[in-house]
Amino acid sequence: MKHIIVLGSNSFAGSSFINYALNKNYKIIGISRSKEKSKLELKYKDNLLKKKNFKFYRLDINKDINRIIKIIKKIKNPVFIIDFAGQGMVAESWNNPDQWFRTNVISKINLIEGLKKIKINKYIRISTPEVYGSSYKMLLEENVDNPTTPYALTHSTIDKYLKLQKKEFNFPVLILRFSNFYGEYQPIYRIIPKTIISILKGKKLSLHGGGLSSRSFIYIDDFSNAIFKAINLKKQKQIVINVSSKEIITIKDLVKTICKKMNANYKNIVKISKDRRAKDKKYFMNSKKAKNILKWNNSISLDQGLNNTIKWYVKNFNKIKKFNENYIHKI
Repeated sequence: MKHIIVLGSNSFAGSSFINYALNKNYKIIGISRSKEKSKLELKYKDNLLKKKNFKFYRLDINKDINRIIKIIKKIKNPVFIIDFAGQGMVAESWNNPDQWFRTNVISKINLIEGLKKIKINKYIRISTPEVYGSSYKMLLEENVDNPTTPYALTHSTIDKYLKLQKKEFNFPVLILRFSNFYGEYQPIYRIIPKTIISILKGKKLSLHGGGLSSRSFIYIDDFSNAIFKAINLKKQKQIVINVSSKEIITIKDLVKTICKKMNANYKNIVKISKDRRAKDKKYFMNSKKAKNILKWNNSISLDQGLNNTIKWYVKNFNKIKKFNENYIHKI
């Protein structure tokens, strides 16, 4: 049986992928610095930790690299590593950039150097279009990076380091750059759940810069499916693959769409606030390589994905409403 090591397993992306992959006959090891159950951020069900094909280790890539490598080294079967770990949040990276570089660059380099000494089948890094910077043109994998925030710069740096490792040492890396993903269980400081919760609470939603920036969104099951296809990719020449839906929407129109679906008055819900520092205005990634190489297309439209997501948050509102709606930085 193949093994999947999920770094950052307790993130929204990591835990969602685990739930998706548990039904695919893999043994999965989750590694995260946070507890296995931490409120909304996790998609873990009550019985997940009882699954025979899942095991969890509470470890921190900033402190426990040797222990992580030791765990992976003991596995004799084919090993696939999915790396979700890292400091997230764009605007907040201006406040303590050293912490973003420590986690997203230095600790990742230490991890990669450790992995080079043992046999792994594939290392899939989950990256971001933020590395490209704002662009009104279609973004290709070959585009020159133009990061505009410390967050984006750290991702660009480790991506380039991995490219060097592939070139010089044939390190088995595949970098997937995803557009925004969303769905049930997403932390409520993100724009889609935050809009839903604001409507349900009847409180104002702060819309930075009037919501004029444009993004594309992928429903979380399509996101997980792309990673699963990457795991099973037999022949790989491409190092970077963009993964994005074809739909692109301004944040303002996204909020308006949610308001319409929930019979809420947009003007009563939204208040305009100052835009975030160096915020990129638009990303639109070309995903032809995802289609041709991974054989991937998003199967769930933004309309249907929003319906699914709204339904879940409405159903679970009573237990969600007491959670903190603001991002809390973890060192």
